[in-house]
Amino acid sequence: MNYRETIDYMYKQLPMFHREGKLAYKAYLDNIIQLAAVLNNPEKNFKSIHVAGTNGKGSVCHMLASVLQHAGYKTGLFTSPHLLDFRERIKINGEMVSEDYVTSFIEKHRKFIEKINPSFFELTTIMAFKYFAENNIDVAVIETGLGGRLDSTNIINPEVSVITNISFDHTDILGNTLAEIAGEKAGIIKQNVPVVIGESHSKTRNVFINKASFNHSQIIFADENYSSEILLNNLPEKQIIRVTKTGFGFSRSYELDLLGHYQQKNLLTLLATIDILGDSGLKIKDKVIESGLRNITGTTGLMGRWQILGHKPLIIADTGHNEEGLKATSQQLGQMKYKNLHIVFGMVKDKDVKKVLFFLPGNAVYYFTKANIPRALNEIDLLNEAQKMGLKGSTYTSVEDAIKEAMGRATSDDCIYIGGSTFIVGEALPVFLKV
Repeated sequence: MNYRETIDYMYKQLPMFHREGKLAYKAYLDNIIQLAAVLNNPEKNFKSIHVAGTNGKGSVCHMLASVLQHAGYKTGLFTSPHLLDFRERIKINGEMVSEDYVTSFIEKHRKFIEKINPSFFELTTIMAFKYFAENNIDVAVIETGLGGRLDSTNIINPEVSVITNISFDHTDILGNTLAEIAGEKAGIIKQNVPVVIGESHSKTRNVFINKASFNHSQIIFADENYSSEILLNNLPEKQIIRVTKTGFGFSRSYELDLLGHYQQKNLLTLLATIDILGDSGLKIKDKVIESGLRNITGTTGLMGRWQILGHKPLIIADTGHNEEGLKATSQQLGQMKYKNLHIVFGMVKDKDVKKVLFFLPGNAVYYFTKANIPRALNEIDLLNEAQKMGLKGSTYTSVEDAIKEAMGRATSDDCIYIGGSTFIVGEALPVFLKV
C-alpha cells in the first residue's frame, strides 16, 4: 500500500470517533494494553507529559512542545484530531511523522491489528508511542483523545499530569454534571505524579483534590498561583499577556503568536506545569519560555486557533466547538472593530446545539453548512435551530460554498469568522492555504 491507500485502510477498517461519534468509542483499555505489549511497551522508553481537559488541551500541548523544543529537548507531540493530514497527530520537533513510517507500521503489524480490531485512536496512539521510542526522544507531550480515565493514552506514567479545565462536552459519554466529567478527566492522575489543574471551579475542585490525595500526588491550581491580563492584542499576529505570580510580586510579560483571548488561561496552565517540570530534570530558563511562546505556530505547526486566514476582509478560523469555546469566541468577536460580521458555521450532531447557539452573536449574517463527515449536523436542521434563537442566515451544502458566498458579500471593512467544529475549519483551510 502507498500512503493514501494506508490512510483509506485505517479509515475504513477502524472505528473512528471523530467521524462516527459514540459508536467508535471503546470504554476500556484492553486493546491499547494488548497493542503496547505486542510492541514491547514503547511508552516506557521516554518521559512524558499528559494533558487532558475540555478546552485548551491542544493549545497547552503545543505551547509545551514549543517551549521544550526551544530548551533543546527532542520533543514528541501527540494530538488529535488533525485538520489537513493524519500525520499532524504525530510529530517530533515540529516535523510530522513520515508517510513511509505510517505505511510501514500498518503493513508490518496488520495481522495483529486485524486480530485485536482496535479503534482508529487506539492504533494511532500506539503508533505514536512506537515512533517516539524508536527515535529516542527526550520527552513527549501527550494529549488525551476523550476523557482521561479510559482514554487510550492513559497507559503512560508521566512526569506531570495536566487538566486544563472542565466544562460540558461529550456528556453522553463522560457524564451529565461537571463533577462526573471531572471524575473522568481526573483518571489521568497517577500515584506520586504531580498534577496541574488549569482552572479551579467550585463544582470540580474537591474531585481533583480527593483524587490527588488518594494517589499521594502534589496538586497545583494554576489560576490560584498566577493571574494575567492582556496588554495588547491584534499586533501583526501577536498578543502580549502580563502574568503575575500570586504572593510573590513577580510580574512578567509574554508575547504569544496565538491571538485568542482564551490563551490567557492556557498560558497560566503552561507556566504552572513548567514550575513542576524542573523537579523531573527538565530545566527551562525564562528566556527559553519567552522564545517558545513567541514562536508556537512556527515551531510546532499548530493551526486553527484564532488563525488569521486573510485581511480586508479580516478572516479568522477557530476550532472552538462547545459552549465554553464558543462563548469565548463570541466575547472576543464582540470586542473587535469591523463594519459587518459574517459567520460560516457548522456543528456535529452530538453537541448541545441550543446551548452553543445561545452564545453566538445576534448581529451577524450566518452561512450555515456542514463538514463532509457522517457525524456532521445537517445544515438545514442547524438553520432551523438558529432561527429559534433569532439568528439569520442561509444554508450551504459545502464549507467551500459557504466561504465563497461570505467572501463575495463581505466588504474590506468586514470580518468573516469560520468555526463551530474542528471539521469545518479543516475543510476551510485548503480554500486559503496552498495544500
